[in-house]
Formats: sequence, C-alpha cells, structure tokens
Amino acid sequence: MDSENDIELQIGSSHNTSAPGLARKSGKSPSADNETLIRLGRRPLLNRSFGFMSILGLSCSALCSWEGILVTSVPSFLTGGPAAVIWSFVVGWAGITSVYTVIAELCSVAPTAGGQYHWVAMMAPESCSSFLTYLTAWLTTLAWQAVAITTSYLITTTLQGVVVLARPSYIPLPWHTLLIMWATISLAVLINSTTSRFLARLEGLILVLHLVGFFGILVPLVYLSPHNDPSVVFTSFFENDGWESQGLTFFVGLPSIASTLIGADCAVHMSEETQSAATVVPRAMLYTIFINGSLAFAMTIALMFCLTDSDAAVTAAETMFYPFLEVFQSGVNSTTGAVLMASVVLVLSAASSVGVYASASRMIWSFARDNGLPFSRHLAKLTKRSSLPIYAIFSTMGIASLISLIVLGSAIALSALLSLIVAALYSSYLIVCGLFLWRRCTDGFRDAGDAGDRPEGLVWGPWKLPEPFGILNNIFACVYSAVLLFWSFWPQTIAPNPETFNWSILIFGVVVLFSVIWYILRARHHFKGPIKEISLTIRDLNNE
Repeated sequence: MDSENDIELQIGSSHNTSAPGLARKSGKSPSADNETLIRLGRRPLLNRSFGFMSILGLSCSALCSWEGILVTSVPSFLTGGPAAVIWSFVVGWAGITSVYTVIAELCSVAPTAGGQYHWVAMMAPESCSSFLTYLTAWLTTLAWQAVAITTSYLITTTLQGVVVLARPSYIPLPWHTLLIMWATISLAVLINSTTSRFLARLEGLILVLHLVGFFGILVPLVYLSPHNDPSVVFTSFFENDGWESQGLTFFVGLPSIASTLIGADCAVHMSEETQSAATVVPRAMLYTIFINGSLAFAMTIALMFCLTDSDAAVTAAETMFYPFLEVFQSGVNSTTGAVLMASVVLVLSAASSVGVYASASRMIWSFARDNGLPFSRHLAKLTKRSSLPIYAIFSTMGIASLISLIVLGSAIALSALLSLIVAALYSSYLIVCGLFLWRRCTDGFRDAGDAGDRPEGLVWGPWKLPEPFGILNNIFACVYSAVLLFWSFWPQTIAPNPETFNWSILIFGVVVLFSVIWYILRARHHFKGPIKEISLTIRDLNNE
C-alpha cells in the first residue's frame, strides 16, 4: 500500500497535541463523541458511520446465538440431558446479561476501541496499572483473533458437512478444509477493506437476515419433526456420565452453553466508529443480549423437543461434523429440505464473520496505537481516504491464515488453540468487573455535572444503573465470571483422551506466562497503558 495514502499515528507521549489545535484544523466545534474521546486523551480519527441499527446488526450477527446453539447444545445434551441444556442456558443468559450490563456502564464512561484494557488502565491502582492493562490487552486481543479463526473454521466445517449431507460419497480432506478457510477469511477481510459506511449498511441488512433466517429454520423444524415429551425436555437429566453428582455434570456443561452468548462486546471495539457511542453502544449491547438470548432460547427448546434420536445424531457427527445436520434431515424427512435449512445457517455464519473480523482488527489497531504490539507503528496506520485500520485488518487475515495451517496436521491441535476464547474473554471480564466494583464502592466515580473543567478522573457516563442495583449487579457479574472461568477449564468427560481433553488451561496458562515474561523483559520499558495523544481541558474546547 502506498504510504502516501496512510495516516500514521504518532505513538509516544512526546507527540501529544492540544485540543484547540485539533479544533482549528477541522474548523468546527468538536461533536459530543469527539469531546468524549478528547477528554480520554484520544484523537478522533475514525469515521463514525454506525448508528444504532447498524451497530445492533453487527453485534447480533457476530454473536451468532441461535446458529451457535445448534453446535454447542448437543455435547452438553449428551453429558447432562435435555433439561441440563435448557437450564444451563437460562443461567448463562442471566449471567452474561449481568456481565454485559457492567460492560455497558463502562462503555458509557469511556467508549473506546480498546474496551477492557482501557478501562483497566483507568481504574487499576497505579502500582499495577501498566501490568494489568498489558495483560488484559493481550488476553482480549488474542481472544478476538481466536474468535475470528473459530468462526472461519465453523463456516468451513459446516459447508463440508452440508456437502456430505447432500453427497455422502464426499470425504472432507484437511487440505479442503484449509482452502475453504482461506476463502472465508479472504471474504471477511475483503468486505472489511471497503469503507465503514458500506460495512454499516451491510450490517443493517444482516440483522434482517438474522431474524428472518431464525423463523426459516424454526418453523419447519418444529412443525415437521417428531417431538419429545415436555417432561423429558424440561425435567430429564441424564445419569452423571461418570461425574460424582448431577450438579457437577451441570457445571461441566455450563461453559459450552454459555459460550453461545459470548462476544457482544464486539460493539465496544467499534465504538469509535459509532455515532453517540456513549449511549448507542450500551443500548445495542443489551438489545443484542435480549434479542439473541430470546432467539437462542427458543431454538434450544425446539432442538431439545426435536432431538429424538441422540445416537443417530452422534453417529452423524463423525461424518458431517455437526449433529444438528442429522436433526434437520430426520426432522423434515428430506435431504433437500435439510440442505436448504443448513444453507441458511451457513450463510448467516458467513455473515457473522464480517463483524467478528472487524472487531478483531480494531483490537489490534487500538493495542498498536498504544505501542503494545510488535510493529505497532505500522499496525496503527489508517488509510487517508476512508480512515480504515487497513494494516490491522490484513494482519488479522495473516494471523488467521497462518494458524489455520495447523488443520493440515491435526484438527485437534487447532481446536486446542481455539479453546482460549472462553477463558481469555471471561478473565478480561472478571478483571474489569472486579476493578469496577472496587471503584464504585469507594466512590471512585463522580457525576458528569461535578466534573467541572477537569478532564482527569473517573466520570460517570450518560448510561448507568441506579444504586443499589448497580452494585448488586456488579457483584453478581463478578461471581458469575469467576464461576464460568473456573469451569471453563474442565473436560466434558471424566476420562478424557487427547481429542476430548480441554486444552484451554494449557493454552491460557502459556498465554498468561508469556505475557508476564514479555512484560518483565521488554514491554514494561515502553508500554505505559493508553497513550495520552491529546492534552486538554474542556474549557479549551468551549473557548475554541
């Protein structure tokens, strides 16, 4: 790419600019969004093309809830039974709603692309602020890269499963999987490389498809399939599958179901491209959890009613990757109908990758502008014409393409690497929720009306829960995040083999250990948290 078309961020505190200079350059008074960024020391560089509906579409499609529950529910069904799936989802839905309510409050305080790590830098004690910020940034960045690769892998294997369903003679080979993964990665990156305005319009369309596609699957599945008895669906727990109690079995299966609703914070990482971000992004996140949670819960109940032959579904998973394809075929009693239904899931999964790759690239860009990554100076560049973090977008493509090569050796190894997602994201949630609870219990935040002309300090945003509900919800979010993080390391079976072992504890441990060592040896010398790109007072802006 021609360097003349790039905007290069000045990385380093010595390059701070003043707010009045920025206002003179634009010739306009800064908008409320830009004022918020400037107060946080950020230069408003990205185009704000997303409104409420478009950012809602991005977060709803990226979450991919009712499509994802078709994949995640069957393993939990085999472990604990249909009732375990139903009630695990209810617990997970309540827990993640609490967590994202806390995230929404923080996003209203500081709507920046860095999200979790920026909030940690604001709230952590000075003695450990840089380290906690660096660790949170690494966990969040790597988690979103893993989400991007996982999405491409699920799209690829779903496509191969649909082909096997249509033509049972087809044998999926590893190099087939690799090439299709590269194609899905390239498609997502190509769309993300256009303009933010086009992306915003596309996400609004995807939201409509996400809702219409749900009914396109649910109606024929429920209407044509044989059904289990309601008492079986809502009260039947399987024997403990080797675990000591049904309670233990329930918690072992909880992270798998709860992962269906993970990732709504993608809207946070797009907040610097969203209009009225301090109110729109929190609303979009909670609407996403309500809409996607409702759709996924309905699909979970429908699937548990229609999954009448679990043995056939498990057998089908060995050839078609995912048992829900067999459920579709046996339910509608038509291969053609099952292929059409599966194609709807496939198209919507492919659409979700657009938002996922957008969020993953913004995390890289944000971390790079704070000098937290190798080659930060290049990764933080924006295109001059469309203000897109094009190098961050293509770096996401490169990382995903390289890691996908693992599938040539072992799909188990790739799955082990991707198991980082739940542990990494929930550890970042736990750090953020814990610090937020500490600050709000010690009066660390003040109302915006009391801020005066001082931009420093923690100021409540326009969206927050009233007390004491805010503190109570914050406590529940901390407890839920800790519980889910703990159980996310457990295997699904009592005697796992390399294929069924939960490798997330190993991958997570390696990531944390590497982050600690790298911080001690190198990063602590140049990473001090979010860089103050602008020095200002609010009075400067008003006088301008």
